[in-house]
Amino acid sequence: MIVGVPREIKEDEYRVAITPAGVKELTQAGHSVIIEKGAGVGSSIRDDDFVSTGATIIDDVDDLWATAELVLKVKEPVPEEYPRLAARPEQTLFTYLHLAASLACTEALIAAGNTAIAYETVRLANGSLPLLTPMSEVAGRMAPLMGAHHLMRAGGGRGTLVCGVPGVVAANIVVIGAGVAGMAAATLAVGLHANVYVFDRNLERLREIDHHFRGAVETVASTRHAIEEYVQMADIVIGAVLVVGARAPKLVTDEMVASMRPGSVLVDISVDQGGCFESTRPTTHSHPVFAVHDSLFYCVANMPGAVPNTSTHALVNATLPFTLEIARHGWQNAVRADAALAEGVNVTQGYITYGPVADAHNLNYRPLADLLD
Repeated sequence: MIVGVPREIKEDEYRVAITPAGVKELTQAGHSVIIEKGAGVGSSIRDDDFVSTGATIIDDVDDLWATAELVLKVKEPVPEEYPRLAARPEQTLFTYLHLAASLACTEALIAAGNTAIAYETVRLANGSLPLLTPMSEVAGRMAPLMGAHHLMRAGGGRGTLVCGVPGVVAANIVVIGAGVAGMAAATLAVGLHANVYVFDRNLERLREIDHHFRGAVETVASTRHAIEEYVQMADIVIGAVLVVGARAPKLVTDEMVASMRPGSVLVDISVDQGGCFESTRPTTHSHPVFAVHDSLFYCVANMPGAVPNTSTHALVNATLPFTLEIARHGWQNAVRADAALAEGVNVTQGYITYGPVADAHNLNYRPLADLLD
């Protein structure tokens, strides 16, 4: 199979969808890998590094899309890429899609008629999300750091040092959601010596967290009343809520934000799925924050893109086994053999095959089983 890897063109996105090690695995398995010139530069991977493991570097990105049978990306196609989606019949796209948050991208993929497999909805039998997990870990660990930066006066915040000093209390960090990202955020927040409060609706999960941290965090059953109470006293609020493949619920209202101390910071890791704060809108690493009442919202939609070398290697470690399955067997046979990968198919042959995406946009849904030959 011909595997193509274009350079990411979303603003401030520096990751790339393959590493030299990944190229070597694919080429040794008999596949061809073509990579757009400079695709790895943002991740500190040179073209020569790819060539040394068997890739071919190509200058013309339109030619790449027209040639590749399987396209690997990191982020969802942006409008500039929509015309390229139908460049090759029966092409497969394997990337993060987050379609529930983007009607335009969903419609572009439907119109293209090809197969789009989303990293974030590949789900194992135990409910875990193996391709979302590494980036959730990165974003979760970054969230307290970004919150701490913007809480400083130079970052636009109230001028509070997260860890405090003897005689001055540390900052209060509220983490809403106790999944992979929330756990990573809590781990870093505890390491920063903040006062940490973790919210979740799942009491068993809260028991696990209480046991893991041995009382270093306070666990709180998530209700609207509890969120209102704790947000009011928070210096940093981290939204880490995930409903797989669907829009995140709005849990922090503007009314709650208005009650917060001036200069507090809210970091929405859930922004890719529409965000869990009422006024969330995507921002970029170049312009990461905006004000709501007297607080700052940090809503960068590709947080791991700020540390692309780490993120690229972590991502490809997770995606490569599935990429090899698709390349070896073709997407249809691969999803027949792997129920987890089948969960990732969001659009194929002009139909939405992932229910939460259809529900988010009030569009028709077609079961994947109906479309497999």
